[in-house]
Amino acid sequence: MAMNHVRSVRGIIVNKEAIGVICQRTYSAGKAKKGSKGSAASDAPKASILSKEVKSTTVVGANILKDGADPKILADSEYPDWLWHLLDKRPALSELRRKNIETLPYEDLKRFVKLDNRARIKENNSIKAKN
Repeated sequence: MAMNHVRSVRGIIVNKEAIGVICQRTYSAGKAKKGSKGSAASDAPKASILSKEVKSTTVVGANILKDGADPKILADSEYPDWLWHLLDKRPALSELRRKNIETLPYEDLKRFVKLDNRARIKENNSIKAKN
C-alpha cells in the first residue's frame, strides 16, 4: 500500500515539473542589431504581386468559398439602387428635434422615434443608477 502512495506522489511531482516546463516563459536572446545586413532591402516597398488587370476587374479577397474564385466587379448599372444610398448621412436626433414632426418624411419619422426612445431609455437608466 505504501508503494502505491509513493508511485502516485512521484506521478504528481513529474506532472508538476512537466507543466512547469511547458508553461515556463521564455525570452528572446536579444534585440536585432539596427545596422545588420539586409535591412535596406527589407525597408524598400514591395511590389504588388497582383497584376493591374486583376485588381481592376475582381474584388480580391472577397471569395468565401473554398474552391471559388474572387467575384468580378460589375458595371454600376448592374447593382441595385439601394446599394448606393447605404453610406448617405442620416440626420441626428438633435436635427430631427428642430424640424416640425408633421412635415417629416416617413423614414425620418421612424428614425426620430427610434432615437428618441433610445435617448429616453439612457436617461432613465442613468437616473436609476444615481439613486
